[in-house]
Amino acid sequence: MTEEALRPDLKVIADWVAPGSKVLDVGCEDGLLLDWLVRHKQVDGRGLEVDQKNVAACLSKGLSVIQGDANVDLAYYPSASMDYVILGHTLQRMEHPDKTLRELARIGKHVIISVPNFAFWYNRLYLLTMGRMPISKNLPFEWYETPNIHFCSLTDMVRLSETLGVSIEKRIYVTHKGVAGAFSGTNIFANLFGEQGVFLLRGQHSYSY
Repeated sequence: MTEEALRPDLKVIADWVAPGSKVLDVGCEDGLLLDWLVRHKQVDGRGLEVDQKNVAACLSKGLSVIQGDANVDLAYYPSASMDYVILGHTLQRMEHPDKTLRELARIGKHVIISVPNFAFWYNRLYLLTMGRMPISKNLPFEWYETPNIHFCSLTDMVRLSETLGVSIEKRIYVTHKGVAGAFSGTNIFANLFGEQGVFLLRGQHSYSY
């Protein structure tokens, strides 16, 4: 599998992970990213996934993945036990995103999070013109069946990190065409034109390679 097969945010995440590092992919789904990292960057990869069918798919690929609920099971992981903890398109599904982020920063020396941007221009226009919650490639669910329970923008992610005292090392917005660009602060352009965002955060026990 080539990197091109990865979702745009996962391509950014894959580029940021250092070869040979110890990685925990939380909400790893069917293991697409984890499998790529193991094969191409020789990481010591682990996964946590709530869906049993996805866990079975991961195990069939030879990945070290266990079934568990990130809302409660992150507490069992030792502090600073991972070089990277990854959470792709999952934070907005957590019962308490702030508590989840604290746990990730405790476990990982670095944390990489990607989130769909609910302030993306298309979502704003859809709500304005249609009067309904937006549906798109990144938000494919009807409002009554969506797993997303905490809607956030890129600006919200920046402010949450600041509130929790978690330093942002890198931040990228990704457009609907998959084009990635760096931004700083609560950048209005990024918040308007980024369909999703990817953040590299410094864990509580960070170190340099």
